[in-house]
Amino acid sequence: MKKLFSALFFLNIFFFAQAQEGTKTHPNTKKAGWRDLFQPDLTNAIKPDNVWSFENGVLTATEDNSIWSNKEYNDFILDLEFKTANGTNSGVVVHATDLENWIPNSVEIQIADDYSEEWSKAPKTWQCGAIFGRLAPKKSNVKKTGEWNHYTVTCKGKKIWVILNGELVNEIDMNQWTDPKKNPDGSEIPSWLNKPLATLPLKGYVGLQGKHAGAPIYFRNVKIKEL
Repeated sequence: MKKLFSALFFLNIFFFAQAQEGTKTHPNTKKAGWRDLFQPDLTNAIKPDNVWSFENGVLTATEDNSIWSNKEYNDFILDLEFKTANGTNSGVVVHATDLENWIPNSVEIQIADDYSEEWSKAPKTWQCGAIFGRLAPKKSNVKKTGEWNHYTVTCKGKKIWVILNGELVNEIDMNQWTDPKKNPDGSEIPSWLNKPLATLPLKGYVGLQGKHAGAPIYFRNVKIKEL
């Protein structure tokens, strides 16, 4: 009996440890629990009129306006594909609590054309795979313009993991970001991100940034699974 309890104890510890980590590979979104973040007719989205549309399964925008889930999420995995154009600057937004003023009230996982003149010279915390303004990706792993990329973003508690094209490029513990002006490594945070990540509520909307700075962005197969 003692051996049985001991085995169960260590098994529970194992599964608890697994639950504290994000996925390290792109998931199979055909399995149970996954659903489209946005329906093809966008009736389940919060969005401006006449900006976002699906065509042949590809979601894109004509203006710099974001599209949002019509419900709030806490712990989840978001899986999607995106394609950049020359100079694209977009993003995946999580934990958004104020859709009118989302920039300081959310976390943005950056999408950028790192091959362009502008973004290749931008701060690393502004490049593709970054937690924008806060934590640079471990490496630049975005494909060249016109090619489809695969993003998986896992949010569990105060932690976020980012997989880009099969590699874990970023992971952040929001609890470590307690200063509104400086990152833990001492680098400056952009002034418009004036709320420490440690203080942000976790339950919020999930969104995609539109045609920012004049360059388009394309999304497809945007799936979500609540944890």
